[in-house]
Amino acid sequence: MTWFEALGDHMGEAYLRYSFTKGTANEVAALIEMLGVQPGDRVLDVGCGPGRHSIALAELGFNVVGIDISQRFVDVASDAAAAITGNGSATFRVLDARVLDEVDDLRGQFDAAISLCQGAFGLTGGPGADGQPLVDGEVGYPARELDEQLLVGVAAALKPGGVLALSAFSAYFQCRFLEEADEFEAVHGVNHERTEVKNPEGVAKSVDLWTTCYTPRELRLLARLAGLGSVRVNSVTPGRYELDHPTTESPEFLLRATKLSD
Repeated sequence: MTWFEALGDHMGEAYLRYSFTKGTANEVAALIEMLGVQPGDRVLDVGCGPGRHSIALAELGFNVVGIDISQRFVDVASDAAAAITGNGSATFRVLDARVLDEVDDLRGQFDAAISLCQGAFGLTGGPGADGQPLVDGEVGYPARELDEQLLVGVAAALKPGGVLALSAFSAYFQCRFLEEADEFEAVHGVNHERTEVKNPEGVAKSVDLWTTCYTPRELRLLARLAGLGSVRVNSVTPGRYELDHPTTESPEFLLRATKLSD
């Protein structure tokens, strides 16, 4: 089990209590405008968590498939989807996004894909993930290689001309405003922090978080390696997707890219 799968299984619907999850309407409105999608389009939500973006899109008439590695998150999202009204739909399934390119029934099926709030991209670093050994005694794996694999899978799921919106932690911001208790591992760009999270019953658990951070240049290069073009990177803050030019002041970057061809 990966560290982020265990985290999702512990938190369940309590994830939605965090302040960074409260800007869904703003984020979805900005995504629809940025991606140029229309109700009726098929959208893939990669690392959907408890499904807040998927369900908001479905309520606006989109047909969404959400995937997440956490069974608990998928169960929460599926239960919430039962209340959707209107012409859209949202369905959810347990799937490791790193093997997305091997899933034939999702290949070339989507007009758009999203991966937000480090739902999958950026969570592949850290020691002990999947029980694998450390690399050359260093902290974590070459997480960028695994994130590239994830992007290749997302590109495979898109139709030619399909569009992607993906958020990633800013390496600039993380280094500039590094918390005293955090550790930034410069070889792979992975930030390590220890924090406490609670499940729906209020039971606290101390957990380690490893998040790979990126610069705009790295995101553009990874997107192009995955066969994506028309790449644009903006600075954003959760709940305030105003698509600013990249700066060192915002915690996240938002990548927009287009599938070029099969």
